[in-house]
Amino acid sequence: MRLMSGSDHRGPWLILPATLLLILLLACRAHGEDIFLQWDVAVDTSIRPASVDQPVITINGMFPGPLINATTNDVVHVNVVNHMDEALLITWNGIQQRRNSWQDGVSGTNCPIQPFTNWTYVFQLKDQIGTFSYFPSINFLKAGGGFGPIRVHHRPVIQVPYLKPEAEFDLLIGDWYETSYKDLRSTLSSNLMAAYNSTPDKVLMNGKGSYRDPLTKAYESFTVKPGKTYLIRISNVGSAWSLNFLIQNHRMVLVETEGSYTNAITLDSLDVHVGQSYSVLVTADQATSDYYMVATPKLVNVTDMTKFGIGVLHYDSSTTAAGGPLPIGPDPFDIELSINQANSIRWNLTTGAARPNPQGSFNVHNVTLSQTFILSASTAEIDGTPKFTVNNVSYLTPDTPLKLADHLVNGSGVYELDEFSTNSTIVKPERGVFVASGIHKGWIELVFHNDLDVMDSWHLDGFGFFVVGYGRGKWRPKSRSTYNLYDPVVRSTVQVYPRGWSAAYAYLDNPGMWNLRSQQLKNWYLGEELYVRVYDADPNPEKERPSPDNILLCGKFAPPTPPSAPSAPPPKTSSAPSSQITAAGSHIAIICIVATFIQTSRRSFNF
Repeated sequence: MRLMSGSDHRGPWLILPATLLLILLLACRAHGEDIFLQWDVAVDTSIRPASVDQPVITINGMFPGPLINATTNDVVHVNVVNHMDEALLITWNGIQQRRNSWQDGVSGTNCPIQPFTNWTYVFQLKDQIGTFSYFPSINFLKAGGGFGPIRVHHRPVIQVPYLKPEAEFDLLIGDWYETSYKDLRSTLSSNLMAAYNSTPDKVLMNGKGSYRDPLTKAYESFTVKPGKTYLIRISNVGSAWSLNFLIQNHRMVLVETEGSYTNAITLDSLDVHVGQSYSVLVTADQATSDYYMVATPKLVNVTDMTKFGIGVLHYDSSTTAAGGPLPIGPDPFDIELSINQANSIRWNLTTGAARPNPQGSFNVHNVTLSQTFILSASTAEIDGTPKFTVNNVSYLTPDTPLKLADHLVNGSGVYELDEFSTNSTIVKPERGVFVASGIHKGWIELVFHNDLDVMDSWHLDGFGFFVVGYGRGKWRPKSRSTYNLYDPVVRSTVQVYPRGWSAAYAYLDNPGMWNLRSQQLKNWYLGEELYVRVYDADPNPEKERPSPDNILLCGKFAPPTPPSAPSAPPPKTSSAPSSQITAAGSHIAIICIVATFIQTSRRSFNF
């Protein structure tokens, strides 16, 4: 008698478990855990990060703010209670808010959280991994703090292109002003010299001053074990300065930037521009001692090392303090060297990221462009006040968020779509609500011109873009011949060198109202931004999510009565994803366990 093959002996009774398994596994992939965070945002004058009295914005009494520690597809609920005396919004730098620009936390998408009220953000970390940050997005508040780190870990089923590190560290580096952010804000709005020429006073590491500054109350220190490898997640959360980061006598292996795994490259130092994030591996392979960690400004003549960001890499059991001369990094004015490093950061085409399929399966080798934006950043004096401009338009923030106006009156009376050109500069500078159409599911080429003598960096909410090229002087159509279309890295913030250009491609598959801005804080505050409206006429909520149930109204839709007192916050819980599961999250977890059990049983019995 012939033995039946596997395909012959499977009966109908196996079809149901197999189908159920597929459904369960899809459910596990679609929804992670629910993370609930309670954030009390307030001003503290006792922290003194620059050793002077000044207001500092804290979250739950912390500066920098608490870590958001999550995994791909987790849903994050952040109840923000505003204890300050002015309005607040927080944006999630690099988090794409898939189909959900309602949660982006910028002036074009959200009504601000008024003083002594609260609002809850709810967003999913859909199909993302990597290192990111958050910060206040309005009223120049970022210069006062309120920023913090975001980690998005890969799902266990995804292989990462490096061995698991011994531990991870979050390192927020950034410039800092000794002046109160309120005073600085007032000065920037009226004083031409201050608006264009004011510079920060020093660099902080995780909100702490320099190890070499005798006035510093505390400095940053990471403790490591000899022979072990660590992942350091670095973000530049500053306002103006690009920074070069290095660790004395240690090399770094760059492995990730803003949600993309890179080809592993070994570096002595790394340029981190405003708004950018990286992950590097560092092995404690030197003699047991303490070593300097140093962040120094680029394109800035700063010789006072108390102004540098200086911390310590401390070897466990070390009794030798970091000492001697600081390690010397690259020439801070060598732009070509910086561009060469930027060009060496390439996308890892073969590894998976948030999904199992290789990153390189979605690429720009042979795309057809639907649009080109050529955006020139400059300065202008408009009605006697200093402004930064895009194509000679300085953004004028309306009282009514663009997304809210879109939702309720199709934008009428708030903005005029495509009023300003996205590829040419108007003759006379003016202020206006700059909103441009982005073609849904079309490829856009973004060319950023920097007409100034200082660094700039540009960010696009809602997307990762492929950084295809950098250049000096003016961009021309023939500049496309220099593009890297094979393995350009995908990220959300790109630096633009003085009197130079940067180019990026983006696939506009995420409907919504998306902020396109300078990450230089004073540039952003004084008008260097616009919005890209990516519209899909299909009302299916699978294409774009409807407005949230707790939507705030303001501007022309402001309610006639004052807002009620803050609602009772949810129970306070740890920020670790594993301990923050709602009933829905628990159900999903149980489903995943059942699915895994069924899958394991099928393998054991050769189903």
